[in-house]
Amino acid sequence: MHKHANLLLKICLSSLVLTGSMVGINSASISAEAESQSSIAKIAQANLSTAKANVGGPLAKELQGKPLVVDVFATWCSGCKNIAPTLSQLKQEYSGKVNFVVLDVTDKATFKQTEAMAEKLGLGKFLENNKSKTSTVAIVDPATGNILALYQNNPNKAEYTKILKTALAKN
Repeated sequence: MHKHANLLLKICLSSLVLTGSMVGINSASISAEAESQSSIAKIAQANLSTAKANVGGPLAKELQGKPLVVDVFATWCSGCKNIAPTLSQLKQEYSGKVNFVVLDVTDKATFKQTEAMAEKLGLGKFLENNKSKTSTVAIVDPATGNILALYQNNPNKAEYTKILKTALAKN
């Protein structure tokens, strides 16, 4: 970042006429490069975190036969509020085709109830690993417990839909 700033400063000092166009060109280039690297990093992180991720094995009988969307939620979480409309749309669109489970970690009392439910459903390990990561959403294959996708504060419905369509096609 400092190299780019120094280059811009030298350009500005050497030619006042070119300054406006060079700043615009360099800023766009820097922004595009940073955005590209950010997207690559997100994809790499998603692939690394889900490559061999598993919730601990097959899930409970009542979750079998349909992909599972697991939402780590808290009422005080701004990320949870950000993704709520997307998850609501997914619930409507995939009603009867996909199971949805909310792991509410809002406070100690709620967490105890959530912990008991997660254990019953086969999500105890997942909850333990993600209880402090509110606005985390996972799409899980209930037969294997494999995490097909793991998102953090992602309101992009198309990304969820792509994974869900693929999972439903395999069933």
